[in-house]
Amino acid sequence: MTGTSPRTLADELRSRSDAELAGLLRTRADLLSPLPGDLSQLATRAGTRTSVLRALERLDTFTLQTAEALAVAPQPCPFPVLAGLLPGGEHRLPEAVAGLRARALLWGKPESLRLVRTARELLAPAAARASGTGLGPTLAETAAGISPSRMQDLLTRAGLPPTHDPVSALNALTALFADAPRLAALLDEAPKAARDVLDRLTWGPPYGEVTAQPGPHVRWLLDRGLLMPTAPGTVVLPREVALHLRGGRAHRELRPDPPELTVAARFDAPTVDAAAAGAAYTALTRVEELLTAWENETPTVLRSGGLAVRDLKRLAVTLDVPEPEAAFWLELAYAAGLLASDGAADERFAPTPEYDAWLGRPPALRWLRLATAWLATTRVPGLVGTRDGKGRLLAALGPGLDRGPAAELRLRTLRLLATLPPGHAPGPAAVQARLDWELPRRLPAQPRAELCAAALAEAERLGVTGRGAPASYARPLLTEPPGSAEAAGLLAPLLPEPLDHFLVQADLTAVAPGPLERELRAAMALAADIESRGAATVYRFTPESVRRALDAGWTAAELHDFLAARSRTPVPQPLSYLVDDVARRHGRLRVGAAGSYLRCDDEALLTQVLADRRAESLRLRRLAPTVLVSDSPPGILLERLREFGLAPAAEGAEGAVVTLRPEPHRTPLRTAPEPAPDTPPTADDGLLAAAVRAIRAGDHAAGAGPRAPGARVQQPAGPPPRTPAAATLTTLQAAARSGSPVWIGYVGADGVATQRVLAPVRVEGGFVTAFDHTADEVRTYPLHRITGAAELSE
Repeated sequence: MTGTSPRTLADELRSRSDAELAGLLRTRADLLSPLPGDLSQLATRAGTRTSVLRALERLDTFTLQTAEALAVAPQPCPFPVLAGLLPGGEHRLPEAVAGLRARALLWGKPESLRLVRTARELLAPAAARASGTGLGPTLAETAAGISPSRMQDLLTRAGLPPTHDPVSALNALTALFADAPRLAALLDEAPKAARDVLDRLTWGPPYGEVTAQPGPHVRWLLDRGLLMPTAPGTVVLPREVALHLRGGRAHRELRPDPPELTVAARFDAPTVDAAAAGAAYTALTRVEELLTAWENETPTVLRSGGLAVRDLKRLAVTLDVPEPEAAFWLELAYAAGLLASDGAADERFAPTPEYDAWLGRPPALRWLRLATAWLATTRVPGLVGTRDGKGRLLAALGPGLDRGPAAELRLRTLRLLATLPPGHAPGPAAVQARLDWELPRRLPAQPRAELCAAALAEAERLGVTGRGAPASYARPLLTEPPGSAEAAGLLAPLLPEPLDHFLVQADLTAVAPGPLERELRAAMALAADIESRGAATVYRFTPESVRRALDAGWTAAELHDFLAARSRTPVPQPLSYLVDDVARRHGRLRVGAAGSYLRCDDEALLTQVLADRRAESLRLRRLAPTVLVSDSPPGILLERLREFGLAPAAEGAEGAVVTLRPEPHRTPLRTAPEPAPDTPPTADDGLLAAAVRAIRAGDHAAGAGPRAPGARVQQPAGPPPRTPAAATLTTLQAAARSGSPVWIGYVGADGVATQRVLAPVRVEGGFVTAFDHTADEVRTYPLHRITGAAELSE
C-alpha cells in the first residue's frame, strides 16, 4: 500500500480495486446478503461479531497464529514488530498478512497494521489459553484497579524512583518491563522458587491461583509487578514479562508450513479408475435394490420423523450390508431426490416419480446424480443411532442429521486428495493432520476428524475414489465450477458392460460373472435368492424362489424358456425337476375374495387344510366339497397357507390365476431436500461484479467516494415500459448478469405509478435488488409491482 495511511477500514476499502472488493465478497459471502448500500456499511458489517467469527473459522493455522499475534501486539503494530513475535515464520508472514487484509480482518499500512477490533476482542481471550499464544493481558490492563500507594510500592521494590502520580508510575514500570537488559537484571535477583513459578506460567495459561497468605517467593513476584492480581486468589503473568521470558515469541510452537500430505500407496491410474468405476456401478445397484424393495413394502414414517430401527435392520439384511452402510444408501437416495415420504395420513417412505426418470438415464448420468447430491448434502449418515443434545435418538431420514460444515469439509478433504498426482493415495492420518492445519477453528477436533473419516469412507463406497486415490472421472467434480458433463463423459467408458447371461451349475446355483442387465437382474431376484455378492454374484434356486416367480405370473414353461435362453451352460436336470415339481403343486389351491375363499379339485387336500390346527385362526369352513371360505383377506390367506408349506395361487372372478402384487408405490412429486450449510453460498463472478458496482455507486451517492463509472444515468423520457411478466424477468436477469442499467415502470403500495432506472444486482425469490439511480441508493423491489422493463438503449 502506498499513499496516505487510511483512517478507518472503510477508507481502506475505498482504496481497493473492484477485483479486490469482489475477492472480499467471495471469501466472506455473508457480507453480500443483504447487499450493503455503500462501503461504510460494508466495513461495519465486516466488523460484526458473527461475520468475524465466520472469517476466522476459515483461516489456516499460521494465518490464525498471525492474527493471534496481532491481537496481543500493540495497536497499531509495525510489520517488524509482528515479525519479531513470529520468528521462523518470516517466509510466510507476508502471505498471511495479505490473507488477513483480503478478508478485511486487517487494515493499515505496513508500518501501522491494525487488526479489526472485533477480531482482537475474540482472539485476545482465546490467545491467553495454552491453545493460543498463552499470553495474558498487558501490565496496564492488569493495573487498572491498583491503588496509587500500591503502584508506588511496586516501583520501590523494583528499584525505581517514586513518581508523583499513578500514570507516570505505570509508565515507569512498563518501560522497565520493555527494557530487556533491565528486566533481565531484575529477574536475576529472583529466588529460584520464584523463577519456577514464572517458568510454569511462561507458555500459558498465564493465570494461577494463590492463597490468602502467599509464600515468600510468590510475594517477591507480586511486590515487583512480575505477577499481578486479577481477582481474589488469582494472579496473572503480565504480557511484557511473558514475552521477555519467551525470547519475544508469541507462540511456543509456530506452524508456518502445512504438514506434508504423505503418500501411503501408489497405483497406476487405470487401476484406480477400474476400482472406482466398479464401486460406482455397485452404488447404482445398491440404490436400485433399495428403492425396488421399497416400491411395495413401504415402511412407515415415525411420529417424530425418520425410519424405525427395525426397518433399518430389515433393509440392511435385504441389501446384505451393515446397518451404517444401509443408512448411507438411504440418505444418499434421499439427498438425490429419489426417495421421500408420501405425505399421506398413514405416512410412508417410497420412491419418488423422479426415480423412474433416473432409471431411464444412462449409468454414468445416474451416478453423476448420486455423486453431486452427496457432495452438496449437509446430512451426516454417521449420526444415525446416536443421540442429540436432548438425548433423542437420531433416526435415518429423520431430523437432526444436518451439520452445516459437512459439505465444505467433505469437499475440502477430497480436494486435498486431488492435489496429489494420479494414483497416489495418502494415509487417513496425513489427510486429517493437513485438514487440522488448514481449518483449525472450523469445528472441534473430534467432530472434524469424524467428518473427514466419513468423507474418505463414503467416497470409496460411492466410487469417487478407488483404493484411496481420486478417480480421474471424479476430479472434474472437485473443481470450481464443477465439470459435471466432463465427469460423466470420462466415467461412461469405464463402467462395466452389463451381461445378458449367467451360468447355471449342477448344484441349483447360477453365477453371474459380472453385473447383469437391469431387467435380467430383476428377473433373477424374483426366481432365485442371492447367496453371495462380489465381482461375481451367486444365485441359488429354491422351492420358495421358484414359487415366488410363479406367484408373479410366470408359468413353468416360461421359466424353463427363461433359463434356457439366458444360461450359457446347459440347464441341469435337477433344476428342471425343481421347477416342474413346484409348478405341479402350485395353484392346486385357489384363493379368491369372499372375505376370501379356498378352492381345490382335490377334496382330500382341502380336508387336510381344514383339519390343520395351525389354520384355526383363519376360521375356515366348508361350503362345498371343493370350496372353503375364510374371514381373512386373500393376501393374508395366501401368506398363511404358504407358511404351512403349501403352494396356493390367487384367482380372479373368471377363475384364472392372477397376481396379487400391488402396483409399485410412488410419492407425489417431491423435490430433493435442500442442504443446510451454515454459511451462504459463494456468488458467481457476474453477481460479484454487479454488487461491487452497486456498492461503489452507493458510496458515491453518499458522498464518500469517487464517482463510479455510469453511476449517473439520465432519466429517459416518455411513458414507463410495459412488458409481459416473463419478458420483464428475462430483461432484469440479463441486466444483472451484464451490469447494464434498465428502465422499469413501478407501481408503489399507494397505487402511484412511477418510472425508475435500476442497475440490478440480484433477481431471486420474487424480488430484484438493484442500485436505484433515481434515488441514488440500493433498494429491493417486488417483481409483481414492476409493470415492465427495457434496456436504456430502447
